[in-house]
Amino acid sequence: MPTIVSLYELPEDQTRKIQEIAPDYEFKTVPIKEVTPEQIKEADILLGWNRKMEDAALESDNLKWIQAWSAGVDYFPMDRLKEKNVRLTTAGGVHAIPISEHIFAVLLSMTRSLHANIRSQAQGVWQKDGNYGEIAGRTMAIVGTGHIGRQTAKIAKAFGMRTIGVRHSGRPEEHIDEMYKTDGIEEAFGKADVIVNILPLTDETRRFFNKDSLAYVKKGALFINVGRGQSVDTDALIEALDSGRLSGAALDVFEQEPLPEDHPLWKRDDVVITPHVAGNTDHYDERAAEIFIANLEAFVKGKELPRNLVDLDKRY
Repeated sequence: MPTIVSLYELPEDQTRKIQEIAPDYEFKTVPIKEVTPEQIKEADILLGWNRKMEDAALESDNLKWIQAWSAGVDYFPMDRLKEKNVRLTTAGGVHAIPISEHIFAVLLSMTRSLHANIRSQAQGVWQKDGNYGEIAGRTMAIVGTGHIGRQTAKIAKAFGMRTIGVRHSGRPEEHIDEMYKTDGIEEAFGKADVIVNILPLTDETRRFFNKDSLAYVKKGALFINVGRGQSVDTDALIEALDSGRLSGAALDVFEQEPLPEDHPLWKRDDVVITPHVAGNTDHYDERAAEIFIANLEAFVKGKELPRNLVDLDKRY
């Protein structure tokens, strides 16, 4: 009997729906920290991924499809999955609400100097100094206009901002006033008061934000990174902050995680640091399961998976 192995505990109603859609499959839930190589090897469909079990999964002759429990999949062995003809789908879309809300939480904090006020509160100091600006009327450049980028642009428009998008194809998108291809960043960055990085990690996006690209940035812009830490050259970022090219940065992801205790970013007043939590939400498993269920309905009918199928050559 073919088997679906889930490394996550799903809500009861969604588990029941999975069993109704795929009655010929045995559905097993095994906590990700307890799963064994033997349990991985018996899976025809795997929900979630444990890198410690990578060899077991790829040695299996049963595995046909992995539903990742994350939107980013740069840590998957794409070449080996392709060799084994294993399909991979992501949880893209799960993060659209929490990450877009996180973006505006840190943007408003820095625009209204709340981050400075909080630091003063911790010291018991009545300190009114700070920059008390507004985001209405400012221009936001969103680099990476997928699920999260689209939601971010929608919220930006509600705040009265102008939106610029940057994507590989240059294809227009709703709520984006002006779209650029990645080779148009000089013009795009030169217009932006706020630059938001939501890029996935690929060979093309690694250190996309470097000394050259950051030189295009409009002086005094804010930089927000909720994409991938490795898409930003940290030394170049610090140099841009030191020079005043960037007036501040809100960083949720880093080239090295956890960020070392002695890293200079910790001590900067112009930087807000969060520990890779922008995508955290109490709705995570529920939304990821909805994506899986939509794909499962197609899978059992022998159809192409409709939600977030990864191109293993492009790696996203």
